[in-house]
Amino acid sequence: MTNILVTGGAGYIGSHACKALAAAGYTPVTYDNLSTGWQDAVKFGPFEQGDLTDRARLDQVFAAYNPAAVMHFAALSQVGESMRLPELYWHNNVAGSLTLMQAAVQAGCLDFVFSSTCATYGDQDNVVLDETCAQHPINAYGKSKRAIEDMLADFETAHDLRHVIFRYFNVAGADPEAQVGEFHQPETHLVPLLLDAVRGKRDALTIFGTDYDTPDGTCIRDYVHVCDLVDAHVLGLRWLEEGKRSRVFNLGTGSGFSVREVIGQAAAVTNRDVPVIEGPRRPGDCTKLVSGSTRAKAELGWTPTRSTMDQMISDAWRWQRSGHYER
Repeated sequence: MTNILVTGGAGYIGSHACKALAAAGYTPVTYDNLSTGWQDAVKFGPFEQGDLTDRARLDQVFAAYNPAAVMHFAALSQVGESMRLPELYWHNNVAGSLTLMQAAVQAGCLDFVFSSTCATYGDQDNVVLDETCAQHPINAYGKSKRAIEDMLADFETAHDLRHVIFRYFNVAGADPEAQVGEFHQPETHLVPLLLDAVRGKRDALTIFGTDYDTPDGTCIRDYVHVCDLVDAHVLGLRWLEEGKRSRVFNLGTGSGFSVREVIGQAAAVTNRDVPVIEGPRRPGDCTKLVSGSTRAKAELGWTPTRSTMDQMISDAWRWQRSGHYER
């Protein structure tokens, strides 16, 4: 079978991508330094431990597996941390991606699927983002991802490294069979945080701001089910296999969900109360951040069948109760 190098394949999104790739007939080769990923999550193909900045190790892996393409998820992704410690993000995300691209070109692996972010658009409140919106990232995380997109464009010009880029906001849910799921230490994402509160693993979920100009006063964010997200990445891989041009695709619902809507759905799915504390707004938080996906649906044929809040919470809850990784 065709080998695909999946960087960050031991992480939340990467592990789901490996399962989707295996189901589509590929062999996912996970390359991960396990700084935020879990070796227990590597279940669908071989595992190679290594850092993105280690060119010699990357060369070894490219030589051993001769992958047909790279699917690149490995990145630090905490906005707050990126503002405190930008050097980590420029080193890991940017320098690491540069090293990865150089190794891929040297190995003749010229199809590249990149998991980017809508954080490259910056603070565009109450706008349904699409691929033509201006990019003005406002934190080191978004800036690092934008820099990688720029490098991909230059590498295509110079080395014919064709690419598909996906931009999106929040990811939620889990593998419906609970083979892999979402687990971070520390946890910062809304859905696992509120499910932790439901289970009594934390005292309560804090709602940051209840006076936004939205129907229920809480801010609105876009969420895509992790399985829908990785299905798009597999479609992006096939796009490149068919010899099509490099392309950028946004993935989103176009409407989003408020914090209270997410909490309400969690209560309905779990049949339990969600303990909450109402706190003040956090500096810099926007009222509404959402993205559309018209291009992905029209050109890739992407159909996000699981990206309802009910389904995302249900799958995440199943994982919370039945799945785990070794601590």
